[in-house]
Amino acid sequence: MIVPLDDKRLKFSGRIDWTNAKKPEFVFPATSLHFRFYGKKAVLTVGNRGGSGWRYYAGMVVDGEQSCRELFYQGRTRVVLVDEPEEKEHDVLFFKRMDSCHEMILEELELSPGSRLLEPPGRQKRRLEFYGDSVSAGEVSEAVGYAGKEDPEHKGEFTNSWYSFAWMTARKLKAEIHDVAQGGIALLDYTGWFREPNQTGMESVWDKIHYNPDISAPTQWDFSKYVPQAVVVALGQNDSHPLNYMKEDYEGEKAALWRKRYEEFLKKIRGKYPRAHIVCCTTILIHDLAWDKAIDEVCRRMGDDRVTHYMFRRNGTGTPGHPRITEADEMAGELADYLDSLHIEGWD
Repeated sequence: MIVPLDDKRLKFSGRIDWTNAKKPEFVFPATSLHFRFYGKKAVLTVGNRGGSGWRYYAGMVVDGEQSCRELFYQGRTRVVLVDEPEEKEHDVLFFKRMDSCHEMILEELELSPGSRLLEPPGRQKRRLEFYGDSVSAGEVSEAVGYAGKEDPEHKGEFTNSWYSFAWMTARKLKAEIHDVAQGGIALLDYTGWFREPNQTGMESVWDKIHYNPDISAPTQWDFSKYVPQAVVVALGQNDSHPLNYMKEDYEGEKAALWRKRYEEFLKKIRGKYPRAHIVCCTTILIHDLAWDKAIDEVCRRMGDDRVTHYMFRRNGTGTPGHPRITEADEMAGELADYLDSLHIEGWD
C-alpha cells in the first residue's frame, strides 16, 4: 500500500521544499514527518544528497522509542520504520538529525497490505523558531561520555537534533519548532566555520530553504507558511573565527560593525514577525563574554520590549565541547522557564 506523501493525514513540520508535492525535501535539522497507522509494517524510501565527509543518519521515534538509520551517501535508502508480526496501531515520527551537511528527499511511504492510515496527531498551538549554530542543531550531543569535555573524533554518528537544546526546549514547552540551525555558522559571511574559506553566514541563510550551494542551488522560504510567537536567536558563538575582534577591541570598527549588523538582523526578523518575542542568547559552550556584552548592548539599544537577552547560568563557561544530552537539557530547562515567564501571546 503506497501512501502519497501529500496525503493530508501526514503531518509535516519544518522548512520543507514542496516544489514536488510528492517528494518533499528536508534540509534543516528537526524537520519532520509524523503519522499514525494501523498495520504491521512501514517503509520510507529516502533519497540523500551528501555534501561533505560525514556519515549521514536519519532519526525516528516509533511508538515512543527513539533510534536512527544510516543513509547511503548518495541515492536511495529504504528505511524500515515498523516491522511487526501482528497488526496494531503505531505512532511514527521521522526526522532530520543533521544540518545541511546533507539533504533528504522523501520519495515513497509504503505500508503493509491491509494497513490503515489514521488521523494525524494534533498540531501544537505554540510555535517556536530558532536561528542558531551547531549547538542548536544538536551536533555531537550523543557523545554522552564527553560531558564537560572536548569533542571526540566522529563522523556525524553522535549528532542528533532530537537532543539539541532547541528541540528539547520546544518539547518542554509543548511547542512546534522550526530549527534554522547550521554547524559552524556565524552571523556574517566570511566569518565562522561553515564552508570555510568561503564562509556563509546566517545573514545569507535565515530566509532560505536550500542554502548550501555545495549541495543545491539556494531557494527562498515563504515566511507566511509558519508564524512563530517566539523566536530564539542563538548566534555569536562562531563569530570570533578567524578573528576574535569583540574580545580584542570592543570599541573597534569590526566590533561596531558586527553590533550594527546584528541589530539589522533582529529588525529583519521583527519585520517578518511583528508580534513575536525575540530572545537573544549564546550557549554554555566556552566563549569570550564580550560577545554576550555586545548582544546585550544591541537589545537595550533597540528599545523593543519584545526583544530580550537571556544568559544561561553557566553561559560561556560550561563546556569546551558541544553540549551533550544532559547539558542540552540543562539549557533547555532554563530557556523554557524564561520563555514561559514572558507570558507570550497565544501560549496560554
